[in-house]
Amino acid sequence: MAKDYYETLGVARNANKDEIKKAFRNLAHKFHPDKKGGDEKKFKEANEAYSVLSDDRKRSEYDSYGRVFSGGGPSTGSGQAGFDGFDFSNFTGEGFGNANFDFGDINLGDMFSDFFGRSTGERHRQRGHDISIDLEILFEESIFGVERKIFITKAGICDVCRGNGAKPGVGEKTCSACNGKGKLHETKRSFLGSFTSVRTCGTCRGAGKVPEEKCPQCRGLGVLRKESEIIVNIPVGISDGEVIRLAGAGEAVASGAPGDLYAKIYVKKHSLFHKEGSNLVIDLKIKLTTALLGGEYNLKTLDGDIVVKVPVGVSFGEILRVRGKGVPLGRGGKRGDLLIRVKIELPAHLSKDAAELVEKLKEKGI
Repeated sequence: MAKDYYETLGVARNANKDEIKKAFRNLAHKFHPDKKGGDEKKFKEANEAYSVLSDDRKRSEYDSYGRVFSGGGPSTGSGQAGFDGFDFSNFTGEGFGNANFDFGDINLGDMFSDFFGRSTGERHRQRGHDISIDLEILFEESIFGVERKIFITKAGICDVCRGNGAKPGVGEKTCSACNGKGKLHETKRSFLGSFTSVRTCGTCRGAGKVPEEKCPQCRGLGVLRKESEIIVNIPVGISDGEVIRLAGAGEAVASGAPGDLYAKIYVKKHSLFHKEGSNLVIDLKIKLTTALLGGEYNLKTLDGDIVVKVPVGVSFGEILRVRGKGVPLGRGGKRGDLLIRVKIELPAHLSKDAAELVEKLKEKGI
């Protein structure tokens, strides 16, 4: 018997979205499995009802037919088969008593495709699974870029048969499961009549032929799990948390496209530097006398040692800029700047002589 989603949420059939959302929140709060006294079954039922009634298209289908035909929601109702993968071009009109209908030039495949929002009888090329990894790099590597070699175990194309699943040197024969067609037809009856569904043959994977003898390495699968070396080129100036996509470096699949590999970059913090846009920032601690009289400091940077000239009377927190020593800006050799933030160290204790000198400066209004 069809599920009554309105009854599950405790709302009227003409309830608006806000009422549906409020009802679901109350039930989710009441029955959440992690809560004391929660009920996982009722929580799932409420979630299922909300996923349908909160979506205008799914709700319209449910109100009309008592079930949801399109993807993304659960399929419920009185047991009729769904329409996923059906070839409506073979619709005969049987199933309406003794009547047979002539639909003339009407293309029922197109009509049902438009009505249910999906294509019928369409064959989709298989695609391998994507892989996600975390990759930690040094701060310096994030600034100048680096090439990293990683080793991961994943499904890859068999090195012996090169993915065709056949023992090298042997021929092929017609697939007995589909008689060389590469696809299988299944006829089902529903309240609308008889429909034929089309699916790719699982034996030959749509090729129509199978090897006379299977590859001994992968046993005819064309793929097998193995350790693979992958080179990840990390660009200059990459930031912490950015993701690099390597197309085709994911899981392989026979007779289909491989998935992708996604590497999330984690940049280790540097003890001295941090990045602000295209600039590098560092704190420089100087003595009070240097702040008053000026001077020079040797400073270690990511490019090596440089001499920093501190001007006379520099202020606490003042920024000294060294152009062209920051983050590389791609091609052309241009770079951001190195920003040196001045920190003046004040002595914790003054000797008697130093105190007398400060007193003299004070008398002169300095």
